Amino acid sequence: MTDQTTTKPAPRRSLLNTLEVDTRLLGMIGAFVLVALVFNILTEGRFLTPRNIFNLTIQTASVAIMATGMVFVIVTRHIDLSVGAVLAACSALMAMTQVRFLPGMGFEIGHWAIPWIAIGIGIILGAMIGAFNGWLIGYQGIPAFIVTLGGFLVWRNVGWYQTSGQTIGPLDKTFMTFGGINGTLGGPLSWALGILAILASVVLIFRARRTKVAHGFPVKPMWAEVSLAAICTAAIAGFIAILTNYSVPERVVARDPAKFGCEVAEGCTPVYGLPISVLLLVGIAIIMTIIARRTRFGRYIFATGGNPDAAELSGINTKFLTVKIFALMGILCAISAVVASSRLANHSNDLGTLDELRVIAAAVIGGTALSGGIGTIYGAILGALIMQSLQSGMAMVGVDAPLQNIVVGAVLVFAVFIDIQYRKRTGAK
Repeated sequence: MTDQTTTKPAPRRSLLNTLEVDTRLLGMIGAFVLVALVFNILTEGRFLTPRNIFNLTIQTASVAIMATGMVFVIVTRHIDLSVGAVLAACSALMAMTQVRFLPGMGFEIGHWAIPWIAIGIGIILGAMIGAFNGWLIGYQGIPAFIVTLGGFLVWRNVGWYQTSGQTIGPLDKTFMTFGGINGTLGGPLSWALGILAILASVVLIFRARRTKVAHGFPVKPMWAEVSLAAICTAAIAGFIAILTNYSVPERVVARDPAKFGCEVAEGCTPVYGLPISVLLLVGIAIIMTIIARRTRFGRYIFATGGNPDAAELSGINTKFLTVKIFALMGILCAISAVVASSRLANHSNDLGTLDELRVIAAAVIGGTALSGGIGTIYGAILGALIMQSLQSGMAMVGVDAPLQNIVVGAVLVFAVFIDIQYRKRTGAK
């Protein structure tokens, strides 16, 4: 009697599975491209100009920064309705610190330390508000909806009382470099960073392949890896090329030619290049992605969102985890306050109005599941870009503000509907 072992052939994988393509990401990119092309046609080619794309990126930065934190909040089955109000409170404190408080304490206007002290104080306030929200939710058992709805009403009015309802400005010049048009890297430095980003992305792609091979995991075909590296290279180079094609207007150069490295305004053609606010967003996105994928804190977040009871039974301190998540959300609100107020060059009391809805919508449109456990940082940023593209495009076409809100609301509901249908088809929870 002989033993016969029968080996089953490995199941055939589809092309998308073989290439490990994220179909959700593909769908979001397709949606963004469709939105951009439609509005470019409706605006007779004005939507995809370097100037509008530059404006689109700096308008997206503030909401996108907060959306990266909202991913963690929603993944753990919570919600934060107070982010716009916290942004306003932090912005008010930072504006008062650099315009009223520090000059009254002996710091001259323009002192190098003023913006950094103001930013530090704003971040501390944001962290304290977020941690307080997390303590009420995690340790006191008050639902996040109620806590943050109360914060929505409280913190904006705290900001109002800080400024007595006044618009505070102008803000410090160094502070305003975080706002976009007032702080850009110019052409050469933008290209230098772009080349570094291209090299880093190519190295990471092939290093990840070598790691998989070394541990015996299946890998994509080499042509797929090369194609992915080529796509990343083209995307980064194209983005930098577009931003460096937006020239500084002649009237702006004429005010201070030396600022742009020219002795006289005639013949001086500088470009804006990469905004510092966008560079800040990229840095935060990288840090948040590393936290989500490479740290114990990130693993605890997704484990808790997937099954809170099992996470608590396995030894995760879910209460303290909630405090840390909301404190991180508060810090990101303060950073967004820097970007938003510096873009306007002052603090106004309507700053951040309805940002809570835009941030939640960006996270949900980006694929973060309201049922918890699923979400990506890059998805939230892409969701914020889609939202801002819709609003900017409709404004350029001349759509009334009420209709703009109707469209944005409909898109949010449609995104959740698509997410539910996707989970039903794939069996994901």
